[in-house]
Amino acid sequence: MPREAPRHFSMGWDVGAWHCDDNKLSKDAIAIIDNDRRMVGTPWRGNLRAVIAEAADSAQFAARLFELCAACGEPNAAITLAIDAPLGFSRGFAELIAGRGWVEPGQDRTKNPYLFRETERWLFRQGYRPLSAVQDMIGSQTTKAMHAMAKFAPSIKRCGVWTDGAGFRAFETYPTLCRADPVVREVVAASGEVTGDRQDALVCAVVAWMFNGGYNC
Repeated sequence: MPREAPRHFSMGWDVGAWHCDDNKLSKDAIAIIDNDRRMVGTPWRGNLRAVIAEAADSAQFAARLFELCAACGEPNAAITLAIDAPLGFSRGFAELIAGRGWVEPGQDRTKNPYLFRETERWLFRQGYRPLSAVQDMIGSQTTKAMHAMAKFAPSIKRCGVWTDGAGFRAFETYPTLCRADPVVREVVAASGEVTGDRQDALVCAVVAWMFNGGYNC
């Protein structure tokens, strides 16, 4: 008999700072949905620092995320994780701190190659106001998410998509840009009292579902 394909789950991670334990306004949040866009367990909020440190690989990391959301995971499940945090710094900034040269920053803040990647500069051109990992106090979140990817999904499948080489993959997302999508709105509306960081994580989970092919983006 042919083997069944592993079940797939879409996860969203709204990233908090490394030491966000006592931060009432911003913490890590995790939300999980299945292939039918049904919420799996209950969105969780807290600090993932210890979970990231204790998990030996992507399978253990995913298993702990299921546990935190009071959900039953599956050992061989495929996971797509959408992350609300920059998963890198700008090339200009990276080369500057590595001592490989400098670039002229110019006078326009939104085009400063030290403060913003091309990702953020594109968002500015679309009328959004993205944060800078260097200037806007999200460097902690950025390094936390980058560390997790380096540990659990070290291979680059293609630009912007990281994988463990098996059933776990992750990518960066920007919830603000996605909230107007009808599917996102439907899932958020059905979630009831899920708000704040947890809702951002839920939006990310829906984007992960879209990315996995559940929606013709």
